[in-house]
Amino acid sequence: MPLLLASASETRAAMLRAAGLAPQVLPARIDEEAIRAALEAEGASPRDLADALAEMKARKLSDKHPGALVLGADQVLELKGEVFSKPETPDAARAQLRALSGKTHRLLSAAVVYRASRPEWRHVGEARLTMHDLSDGFIDGYVTRNWDSIRHCVGCYQIEKEGVCLMSRVEGDHFTILGLPLIPLLSWLRLRGEIPA
Repeated sequence: MPLLLASASETRAAMLRAAGLAPQVLPARIDEEAIRAALEAEGASPRDLADALAEMKARKLSDKHPGALVLGADQVLELKGEVFSKPETPDAARAQLRALSGKTHRLLSAAVVYRASRPEWRHVGEARLTMHDLSDGFIDGYVTRNWDSIRHCVGCYQIEKEGVCLMSRVEGDHFTILGLPLIPLLSWLRLRGEIPA
């Protein structure tokens, strides 16, 4: 059965390919900011927010491709109840890094699989990351060097690149940190017989 990835994330697609899958990447176009604002206004938890965004992506694509397994995914960063978004400017990135400096935040990576416009599986992975105390000078240099790549990342870092230098402690699954709870997904696909056991 075809696997469609309803996400524009190159990192998620690369993880799936490295695991031996051949996803077709078809990003689902949803108004994430409007949906996020509506859910937050209703008091949705960060975990529910990640799950709902992943589900909306999967459902939208599944309606158009009922014969495929459609994987929707989303990631939310939460610090003391505040949910962070991707930075729109270098100054916003600096502000996020100052807020995260010296503190522990949570990354919640949700995955939802749809088939024939119905949900078949869902999982939300959680990781906790603690940043070093970062000086303003370090933050300025880091953002200047990395803006082109971190502008697409909530928290303004890529753990697989220089962003690892920001961290003093990492607790959780590496794939969850990259944006997809890959091990639980592969386990479910194996149980279904979609990949060899």
